[in-house]
Amino acid sequence: MSITELWGEKPDTDDVKQKQVFIMTPIREIAQQALTSGRLTVEAEKLIGQLLISASYTLEDLNAYMSLQLAAMAGRVKQESLELAAANCGF
Repeated sequence: MSITELWGEKPDTDDVKQKQVFIMTPIREIAQQALTSGRLTVEAEKLIGQLLISASYTLEDLNAYMSLQLAAMAGRVKQESLELAAANCGF
């Protein structure tokens, strides 16, 4: 799920930082999208991190997050952030 899909338009980065706006999309929805597509975008990964930090999640969200982590470790979900990091290191 991209930031554009969540916000309707890409927000200005400074505006987001200033307002500290958290989208109340449940982690389980973001995780389900990644599990379905087999890909976790950088934007979705950052949003999950923000939601975890803000403690804006339920037990179902936490279980979905753990399932997503297991799928990523097993190679069933590719993390865009890791692919970008590997590309920048020349791997």
